[in-house]
Amino acid sequence: MALYNRQGAYIPRIAAVHDLCGYGKCSLGVAIPVLSAAGCDVCPVPTGLFSSHTAFPGWYMHDTTAILPDYLDAWSGIGVDIDAVYSGFLGAPEQVDIIRSIYESYPDALRVVDPVMADHGKVYPTYTPELVDAMGSLAEGADILTPNLTEAAIILGREWTGADISEDGVRNIIEGLRNRGAKNVVLKGIEHGDGLIHNYVWGEAAEFFETTNPKLPYMLHGTGDLFASALLAAVMAGRGLEDATSFAADFTAEAMVVSAKQPDFENRGVSFEPLLGTISGLLA
Repeated sequence: MALYNRQGAYIPRIAAVHDLCGYGKCSLGVAIPVLSAAGCDVCPVPTGLFSSHTAFPGWYMHDTTAILPDYLDAWSGIGVDIDAVYSGFLGAPEQVDIIRSIYESYPDALRVVDPVMADHGKVYPTYTPELVDAMGSLAEGADILTPNLTEAAIILGREWTGADISEDGVRNIIEGLRNRGAKNVVLKGIEHGDGLIHNYVWGEAAEFFETTNPKLPYMLHGTGDLFASALLAAVMAGRGLEDATSFAADFTAEAMVVSAKQPDFENRGVSFEPLLGTISGLLA
């Protein structure tokens, strides 16, 4: 079942509610090129400005919360139309209310929530308890929710028990997130000790479905953003959610291989630029 029906030569518009990072591949620096390559018009809503991603020491952040109401009011004054609202990293709890105001302005837009706030059992350093709680509330009404296991545990108020959980455990978590109001859930980055990375999708638009890719011997910053952006690129090209999840998993895995050929790759983050033709191929 497709969540978006692409019509002829029409170029869909996506409000991308993410931070902008000067150095290091993540957030808007990933979402804009990936979704643009899929023939989408990406309309950035910057939630914060970072000098670099937070794995680097001495990073600087500017919180943009104060400017966003006027920024979005200006959109309404010029008749901007939006087909999807795609949110990721947020800078303050008040930004959740701003996202809800975007939903109200564009009630028919697809709601895609990547609850970027934690990984490997740890919450990101800029996230306060208030922001964590507010982020979790965005699960309600999400057409697609794409948490990793840590984020899923936080949203459900459960203890994170590691990346290796059973299939029954996966089903239980996804059911819990759907009970929180998410229509479709893509649960990312599960390990079963078999040398593979597993992702699972389940919801109104997809039967319970699993993807697998080889686990590589390194971690990279920005892979979650790349996965969610590639998944949305496939959805906006008219692919079903199962197909889109497989596409995103394979694209992210291939980008990680490309990244390892770059200098200082483990710090710089995921490199995907040579593969953007694969994204454009979604429209073929």
